[in-house]
Amino acid sequence: MTGVQTCALPMGQNVFTDRNQIIISMDFAKQDDVMFALKDSGWDLCIVDEAHKMSAYKYGEKVSKTQRYNLGELLSPLTSYLLFLTATPHRGDPENFRLLLDLLEPGFFADTAMLSESIQNKDNPLFLRRLKEDLKDFERAPLFPPRKVETVKYYLSNDEKRLYNGVTEYVEKHFNRALENEKHNVTFALTILQRRLASSARAIRKSLERRYERLKELYEKGQLIQDVGYDEEYLEDLEEKERWKKEEELLEKLTSAETLEELKEEIKKLEELGSLAREVEKKEIETKLNELKKVMDAEKLQKSEIKLLIFTESKDTLEYLVEKLRKWGYSVTFIHGGMNLDQRIKAENDFRNQAQIMVSTEAGGEGINLQFCWLMVNYDIPWNPNRLEQRMGRVHRYRQQHEVHIYNLVAVDTREGRILEKLFEKLSRIREHLGSDRVFDVVGEVLVGRSLKDLIVDAIANRRTMEEILKDFERIPDEVAIGKVKEASLEALATHHIDLTRILGEQRRARENRLVPEYIEEFFKRSAKALGIAMKRQDGFWHVTSVPFEIRNQPYDLKAKFGEVQREYSKVSFDKEKAFKGQAEFVAMGHPLLEAVVSAILSRYDRIAGEGATFLDPAGKKDGIIWFFEGKIKDGKNITAGKRLFAVYQEINEQALSFVNPAILWDFKPLNKEQSQASELSRLTDADTIKSFVVTQGLGNYKKELLERRQRDAGIKKKYGIRSLESMILDSDAKISDYETRRMKGENIPEATIQNEVRRREDLERKKQRLLKEIEAEVHLYATEPTIIGAVRVLPGKMQGEMIADEEIEQVGMEVALEYEKRQGREPEDVHLENLGYDIRSRDEMENYRYIEVKARAREGAVALTPNEWLMAKRLKEEYWLYVIVNTATHPELYVIQNPATHLKPEEEVSIVRYIVKDWKNKSERAN
Repeated sequence: MTGVQTCALPMGQNVFTDRNQIIISMDFAKQDDVMFALKDSGWDLCIVDEAHKMSAYKYGEKVSKTQRYNLGELLSPLTSYLLFLTATPHRGDPENFRLLLDLLEPGFFADTAMLSESIQNKDNPLFLRRLKEDLKDFERAPLFPPRKVETVKYYLSNDEKRLYNGVTEYVEKHFNRALENEKHNVTFALTILQRRLASSARAIRKSLERRYERLKELYEKGQLIQDVGYDEEYLEDLEEKERWKKEEELLEKLTSAETLEELKEEIKKLEELGSLAREVEKKEIETKLNELKKVMDAEKLQKSEIKLLIFTESKDTLEYLVEKLRKWGYSVTFIHGGMNLDQRIKAENDFRNQAQIMVSTEAGGEGINLQFCWLMVNYDIPWNPNRLEQRMGRVHRYRQQHEVHIYNLVAVDTREGRILEKLFEKLSRIREHLGSDRVFDVVGEVLVGRSLKDLIVDAIANRRTMEEILKDFERIPDEVAIGKVKEASLEALATHHIDLTRILGEQRRARENRLVPEYIEEFFKRSAKALGIAMKRQDGFWHVTSVPFEIRNQPYDLKAKFGEVQREYSKVSFDKEKAFKGQAEFVAMGHPLLEAVVSAILSRYDRIAGEGATFLDPAGKKDGIIWFFEGKIKDGKNITAGKRLFAVYQEINEQALSFVNPAILWDFKPLNKEQSQASELSRLTDADTIKSFVVTQGLGNYKKELLERRQRDAGIKKKYGIRSLESMILDSDAKISDYETRRMKGENIPEATIQNEVRRREDLERKKQRLLKEIEAEVHLYATEPTIIGAVRVLPGKMQGEMIADEEIEQVGMEVALEYEKRQGREPEDVHLENLGYDIRSRDEMENYRYIEVKARAREGAVALTPNEWLMAKRLKEEYWLYVIVNTATHPELYVIQNPATHLKPEEEVSIVRYIVKDWKNKSERAN
């Protein structure tokens, strides 16, 4: 959402209360008028990307909060669930990290000691840490390829060195003068100048010229500007465009001069330095640019289609690089903070599809995905190492297919260059020991709590000798630094050996239970025909050529939730993998087109659906009714803890009830109105009896599942949340007691001071009671009355000839298959009553699974697979096995076929909704 869109609403409407889903930039949302509108809204879920930007810092007893942090404080009570995403949460400052977590659960950690305890115990409920090198895909292969970081060292030319020395001496002189007079914004302005010097001759030349012109203008007006009151950390957290504006204001206006005569002398020096910079720039190719060219040649850029990403801090340097690279014949695009969102998206697309090189400032360090590029150069090195990690994250990210090569260009005969060289050497040793690159965002731990910027400023200002500064790197031995890096990167929370078995189990269950794409596709095809949606098959995908106006003209709520329905969709797939590989639109639940179709079908056929339907069971096993109920579990806050669809089968004569898989309907054949016996539904068991069965037999077990998880979370909340509040209450009690004691001794303690602390103590007690009630409510689960969705009458059909089901033969076949699995060292589980599309789920000691469908024949002949079985075979591929047992009544013979959907060509028998396989024996292997 942008400011323009906010104004698009009618007078008096609030976009935050009017819309159900909003995407908004943090820096737009932090504005006072936007936050004023936000405070009246409420949300189920709020997701904050790059959440480390919501920063606050503690200095003694004072907490300094950024505008973004204030936004976080506003959002926290407005949303039921708050999710923070960040790759760099720690920033080397435990208190900064604790304050960030305080937005998620205010008061959960009273101090950093309690936070450290939770990290060591690995039971912190507020955050989950994953390290890139530990992440694996489901085949146990690394999810991220390795990255190789190399420092390219070079020496300045004589002219460049003369310019460097001149500017650095100027910065040193005026920095120290400003420091003596406590003009901190002046010192900051001069460090900006030094960074421009390290960036390029173009950047320093333009910066010197702008500073010269502005100070000359001030001199002519008889003005001296020495402070404008910006906080460095405030500037650090600004968007790049805004930060540049503020930095230029500081750089062009601020001076350490105390008199106009001193200012005149400074202006003269700036004129000399500007002249030096122009001379260096006239040399056409700087030493650093030449080093960049060497890297490009080594990577054979000119003779390949390899893409290169170059980062710089300065817009002037960006323009210089773009100009030079284009002269060399390369196609180049760029991103910088002065570009709007549409321009950045276009530049990203240009880089993906056309340009070979992208040059970017820090604006490209976050929010763009460039995993199609695997070569990166840091043309200049930021003094904030967090930014190095963010830059690398643009290319070293999910779906990167190549080893990433990153080059850092460092002039080792400069003051900052010597420090960077020493730092990268130490980081390289630590990186080799850890087998990880997670060192750039925790440099403070390697530098004994000092920042990289502090060391560089010491060198620039000549406050310590270079030898003294470089010794700082050796004050902490490598092995101690390694431990500190592990601690600061929250490694204690990140298991090196992630429980892949558990995750694979969850993924397997999700794959088993998810709505089959083929079912959604079939539903959509039938619905499209009924609703007049035109579609045709094209190159293995669907082309939806025309969506009628009445489908596109959806109610506002549906549009707000899912988005607009388009008139045409040129390339559509209902299969996720196929859509991704073919760059097609993936249509599933939540897609506006499918949701609009579901809504239209429900609206058109809702009355008829309530009348029930009749299906035929070709296997002849079912004769009764299947009832469909939605069951919900709620907690003490009346929030839905979970909901599940239950299907209950009621036998026609015995009135016995049992749960079946709702997907069983796909194995039945729907009958037309003339054949229907849906009228029988009204005279069978009343709905109350079925509801009672769902509550006692279904929802009871479901509640136990949910309660176990909630009780575990409640225990951790008590362990840290309640303990933290009790700790703060004790501190408050001690303060109140101390005030009263000092007052009794005659000390003048203002009554307001005591009352403020009393109110704080009362507020803490209220928070504690509120958290206790919240915990109690979260574990108080109860089942609501199930809602009936519908019911269907199922009639028994008849299979042809020898394929008529024989329960005794089937039972023997199951026993043969189960026994075979056990002999093979696997653990089989009989699931044939659950209608899952297979009869046995079998696993080996390596957690590899077989999904086995058993077909038993009294003698020999063709076998029939249900639609559900066939679709499951297509979905599970190599994991799906067909076990055919023949001569089951006399001497059972077992034949096994892996991946039958690929190896068998069945005949689809529409009349009985079955896939008949006749050639199974030619494709099978005798197993006993």
